[in-house]
Amino acid sequence: MSETAQQNSTNFLDKATLVKLKQKAVRAGVWFRALPRIDRVLVDLTIQVAENIRSPHLARCILAVTGKLEYALESKLKRAVREFGLSIALKLCVFAQRWGNRAAHYWAKDPGFARYWAVMKLNGHPCIG
Repeated sequence: MSETAQQNSTNFLDKATLVKLKQKAVRAGVWFRALPRIDRVLVDLTIQVAENIRSPHLARCILAVTGKLEYALESKLKRAVREFGLSIALKLCVFAQRWGNRAAHYWAKDPGFARYWAVMKLNGHPCIG
């Protein structure tokens, strides 16, 4: 890892950020559910020992753990919008443009439109595959 990349990674990989993320995960009830014991111990020891993470290897490990936590903390609706709501909205936008709707290119950028299709998918609507 280059020195500038290492400096940029330490801006958000510090003790305060890890403590806040851990508190948020514990309060949401995902700390024990989403992380195996070794990951929880790694975060706890990093919080106790280091103010900033300077080791590239430790930074990669902590980033992997924080990624797991952020995924577990993400709401089901946000995940659905990201995973398939946006793609369905984009496909419908392309179809509508082919049929002559000139304003349809705005649909792909509309978060409400993607959220609508994500909710339809979550509710098991028969028109959504």
